[in-house]
Amino acid sequence: MNRQAQAAVLFLLGAALLHAGFTDLYLRYVKAGLQPLLLLSGAVLIVAALATAWYEWRTPRTAHADGDAHVAEHAAEHREDHGDDEGDDGHGHSHREPRISWLLVLPLFALILIAPPALGSYSAVRSGTALQQPYGYAKLPASDPLPMSLVDYAGRAVYDHGRSIGRRQVRVTGFVALDRKGTPYLVRMALNCCAADAQPVKIGLTGKIPPVLQPDTWLQVTGTYTARETRDPVNNGPVPYLQVTRATPVPTPHDPYDESWNQ
Repeated sequence: MNRQAQAAVLFLLGAALLHAGFTDLYLRYVKAGLQPLLLLSGAVLIVAALATAWYEWRTPRTAHADGDAHVAEHAAEHREDHGDDEGDDGHGHSHREPRISWLLVLPLFALILIAPPALGSYSAVRSGTALQQPYGYAKLPASDPLPMSLVDYAGRAVYDHGRSIGRRQVRVTGFVALDRKGTPYLVRMALNCCAADAQPVKIGLTGKIPPVLQPDTWLQVTGTYTARETRDPVNNGPVPYLQVTRATPVPTPHDPYDESWNQ
């Protein structure tokens, strides 16, 4: 690629990052807290592309001609010394650089035009639960039912044995995953940094479960704490249960990943 092409690719890459950062698309790749850095990276790439194009425009053509002549002379001396005619077509012209390098632009258009789906039940049932013991438990509000993140409920159910929840109704949201035996789980994929390191946190469902559950369906589940607990068949991690009293299908949330596990 020549310098103009490099500037064009830099500009497209920066524009793609800004497009992802100003829309919900970036949430498919990184956690929400990294949005400012993503926008800054896109802006830096665009500035670099414009600076490269400006430098190329300001550089006198004679300087380019002198430089090209010097390179050609050096190449001719090299061929005379080593008997190497590779790269010359016999008329004093060197071959063009391969056009296949322009394929590097395809991932940029894929980033702009194709939004990948968030990780779902396929990844969840093939990965062990990533539930970690929290450092502490924040005071819960007095609302009833109590809205909680799935990760927060799982941590309190396993490591606090539900003492901070008591008999209160809780409301959690997640997507459905079914293991090979058909056991239903409610899952959220927890992020540490980006989608590449996303891992599932699972809770089992018992009680008034809907008769038909489709994998990847998002549910808002209301229920109560139960001491029932099982082990994840993938990594033997703890999987608590929730005694379901009501389950309602809901749209996929704005941010499908849960970031509360490492906060």
